[in-house]
Amino acid sequence: MSEEVKETMDDFASELEASYKEYDKHRSPAQEAEDPDGEKWVNLAQQMQDKTVTKVKVKEAVKGGLVTYVDDIQAFIPASQISTKYVEKLEDCVGQYLDVVPITVDHAKKRLVLSAKAVMQAKEAAEKADKMAAVKIGSVVEGVVDSLKDYGAFVNLPDGLSGLVHVSQISTQRIKHPGVVLKEGQKVTVKIIGLKDGKISLSMKALQSGDAESKEEVFKYRETGAATTGLGALLKNLKL
Repeated sequence: MSEEVKETMDDFASELEASYKEYDKHRSPAQEAEDPDGEKWVNLAQQMQDKTVTKVKVKEAVKGGLVTYVDDIQAFIPASQISTKYVEKLEDCVGQYLDVVPITVDHAKKRLVLSAKAVMQAKEAAEKADKMAAVKIGSVVEGVVDSLKDYGAFVNLPDGLSGLVHVSQISTQRIKHPGVVLKEGQKVTVKIIGLKDGKISLSMKALQSGDAESKEEVFKYRETGAATTGLGALLKNLKL
């Protein structure tokens, strides 16, 4: 897996604002009347703070996202917050149930915005953590080179995991760039030499040199998400 960048609210602020305008056009006229739902909004604000997961049914697809309800309060799921994968036809989501968390609760403007993507990301991280728990230092595994960087090669491993072969661990010969030895899509045999903070360090050199210089070395590289098993803790670490 190549490097990923954490999303923040600023990354999709303009998209959200455009979606809000479309959402406001579809808001129920009853919502413009005096608001009798103050306590519900207080509860929703608490749910956002606690990252509480709620299951909702999609009622309608509009330009820019989906309309649903939480405790009879109309809510909006922007297109970018529906899934970790691209959703081509929003209409296909109508009638589906989604697990969501609130990411915007604005009582004054009657704006309730939800994210299903955040829940999916947390579940995927939890699944990765479970898989990481089964990884053992010293194991020899087969993999496929996913991408090459100046500092090493990312290798896709079994069970959807990924690890880094630092450039110093590719060959017993000193090389300046992984591309001298490897290419993307190439099958390789690697040894797991380090596990730290949800990251896997690999070595090809260890299999060539009898493991003389590669005992549990861990090399720093950028990858988002720390491996933990608690869905609630993972959601609270997401910066949306």
